[in-house]
Amino acid sequence: MTSGVTDARPLQVRVADDIRLQIERGELAPGVQLPTLDELAASYGCSLTAVRKAVDLLKQQGMVIAVHGKGTFVRERPHARRHGIERYSKSRWRQGKAIWDAEAELQGRTAGQFMRELGETPAPPAVAERLGIAAGTPVWVRRRTTVLDGRPNQLADSYYELDVVRGTQIQEENTGPGGGFARLEEAGYLLDEMSEEISVRMPTGPESVALRLPPGTPVAELIRTTYDTSGRPVEVMLAVIAGDMVNFAYRFKIPD
Repeated sequence: MTSGVTDARPLQVRVADDIRLQIERGELAPGVQLPTLDELAASYGCSLTAVRKAVDLLKQQGMVIAVHGKGTFVRERPHARRHGIERYSKSRWRQGKAIWDAEAELQGRTAGQFMRELGETPAPPAVAERLGIAAGTPVWVRRRTTVLDGRPNQLADSYYELDVVRGTQIQEENTGPGGGFARLEEAGYLLDEMSEEISVRMPTGPESVALRLPPGTPVAELIRTTYDTSGRPVEVMLAVIAGDMVNFAYRFKIPD
């Protein structure tokens, strides 16, 4: 850790940064157990207090995880799911494949989902604003947890005005071939445009538990609004996505 240059960083930060650099360089591979605190203290020539604080920093940064009774390990990095414009290609869901399943299949991943809630609910402000209705107006919600390669990766809640989904399979747990988008088109709402708003934040306690997030892992909050050819918003999805399991990738023409 000696560089010959005066370093104003606290000792625990320098130790944490040095270990993090070893992880990023691949010198400490995912799944490898870190030396004990005593061994780290001897290696860095510092106190147990300093190395304990350094390891705590690495936990907060999501670089390492502690396994009770076993030790501290370099965190395994799951492969990110690519999230881009092409995932909404009409050719996919019009041929009977739900977006989630088609996207996972193209990336060689195993996907699944389970329903958390299905029914009427008051429209939250963010949904009401995008649907152009008053907050609290009854809407239909489909709350799902999606699973990628065996781990929950997204809490996805889709909202619809009641007249849009009445009598469709969107009100059932299984929306059928092609998913909700196919059912909207069958009901006469030809889909034309989407908007996505993305922000990044730290998760709430319940979100951390539901997504099995290691300490220090942020989430991406996604708001997607889907419009039909008349310009009417027919679905608003609020999603919370595990930050270590998503890669947002967009390629598009530069507007004039």
